[in-house]
Amino acid sequence: MSTFTDFFVICTGSSEPQLKAIAGEISDRMKKEHGMKPMGVDGFPLSQWVVADFGSVVVHIFHASKREVYRLEDLWNDAPRLSL
Repeated sequence: MSTFTDFFVICTGSSEPQLKAIAGEISDRMKKEHGMKPMGVDGFPLSQWVVADFGSVVVHIFHASKREVYRLEDLWNDAPRLSL
């Protein structure tokens, strides 16, 4: 369904410090468990949306209010969903 990635991970935090902690934990685990560093990270906790590009996986970390505004799930509504 996408030419630039195989998977999107979309998650929600409830505060800016939590967004930062989630982004850090994902980066640490991807490096430790899969030897992968993000090819790029954009956004900051203050923007309430952080995206990390690991190539085959793109991770979106939203503050709850921003996730409702952008509703990325609706853009990829035809894609199969996996529970983690």
